[in-house]
Amino acid sequence: MTPAADRYRRLSLWHDTLGTDSADGTDGPDPLIPRPALDGDTDVDVCIVGAGLTGLWSAHSLLRADPGLRVLVVEAEIAGFGASGRNGGWCSALFPTSVTALARRHGREPALALRRAMNDTVTEVGRVVADERIACDWARAGTVLLARTPQQAVRARAVHAEDVAFDGVDGVQPLSADEARARVGATEVLGGTFHPHTARVHPARLVRGLARAVERRGGRIVEGTRVREIVPSRGPARGRASLPDPGDGPEVRTDRGTVRAGAVLRATEAWTATLPGSTRAIAPVYSLMIATEPLPDDFWRTAGLARGETFADHRHLVVYGQRSADGRLVFGGRGAPYHFGSRISPAFDRAPRVFTGLTATLHELFPGLAGYRISHLWGGPLGVPRDWHASVGFDPATGLGGAGGYVGDGVGSANLAGRTLADLVLGRDTELTRLPWVGHRSPVWEPEPLRWLGINAGLRAMSWADAEERVTGRASILARLFAPMLGH
Repeated sequence: MTPAADRYRRLSLWHDTLGTDSADGTDGPDPLIPRPALDGDTDVDVCIVGAGLTGLWSAHSLLRADPGLRVLVVEAEIAGFGASGRNGGWCSALFPTSVTALARRHGREPALALRRAMNDTVTEVGRVVADERIACDWARAGTVLLARTPQQAVRARAVHAEDVAFDGVDGVQPLSADEARARVGATEVLGGTFHPHTARVHPARLVRGLARAVERRGGRIVEGTRVREIVPSRGPARGRASLPDPGDGPEVRTDRGTVRAGAVLRATEAWTATLPGSTRAIAPVYSLMIATEPLPDDFWRTAGLARGETFADHRHLVVYGQRSADGRLVFGGRGAPYHFGSRISPAFDRAPRVFTGLTATLHELFPGLAGYRISHLWGGPLGVPRDWHASVGFDPATGLGGAGGYVGDGVGSANLAGRTLADLVLGRDTELTRLPWVGHRSPVWEPEPLRWLGINAGLRAMSWADAEERVTGRASILARLFAPMLGH
């Protein structure tokens, strides 16, 4: 194993298990050897910055629409280095803004259109996974959100009532205590909700397999190439489709050369905050994860998750989990601090206090884990816009576009974003380009130290609110006070 491959394997459980055959036996080991870097100045039709899911779905969609396009994806590390390869493995229809908030901002019918598009996206990802033969342990079995306190039960009923009020668009099903326990054998279960539009995936296999699919379709991916600056177009749009000639279009200036393009798409999510002039555009907030060693059948007979369901509960401070294809409990949650100045560092991927808390929570949910080993600890940043509203857009005048702000729900959203960006770049007027997140502009975050104080106070308040509700059985005042800061 090369030093680079060894470094990338340590990123997460998912990267570590790329070194073994996939669970269904259809794909061999991924050696994690970086692709060649950019080798000097070049001209392309579309340059995409970032080889995560947004960038790769954009490339894949463009090449499906027009196989003759010259599409270049530029990545500072390797494909799937960021949240796309390290997440909880939920390909879901989740969107960071509720349907009620979407309707309040955009109107009822546009909100419903976006919800239907998100739900259809899970089906679309599954279709491409099958067509491109991406061995990513895909299992579409939905999500169970448990209610484990009286106030969580109140929120579960409210979630179902909201869906009913919006024509049952998301198919949310209420679960009794027995029904919830039959799916997820956790402790103290009072009920819950079932959400059908989720598939469990091995995220690193999904994003790495998608990268290979892009290359098979004629796209080029360069790795180890750091973008220094993105410069907008200097001339009017002309040339192929809606794209200007590369000589007049935007440029991507890197440490390995300059890319002249007809269009440039930014797909950098949390790392957007590291680009010049974008420090306040998005807040990198860390989410951390743990995974057990593979667990025996005796444990799973009690714990359930037999179909590959993903699971969480209705607490304020988000937690999320899955039963992996190789029989591990994989569990994550928020609670790691936001770092001053929107800093991102590998040192922040590990937070012992948060790992200890996640382990305690997991053992509280599943006491049968006693005696079994936690084999992997990891984390990484996700991108949070100030209004918790994901967005996608493209400006033909500048030749620049991008998408992001998924707040941790990007495995599904990135596919919808990529398909939408392809339509926007090619000048198509489609149902996707008319969705209400197209052209949405989130306000910037407050300057420091207000940003640091506000985000960390909100995270701490949500943790305290959960503890308060467990003790008192009443709704937390703290949660109501900080709900606007956290997009609730």
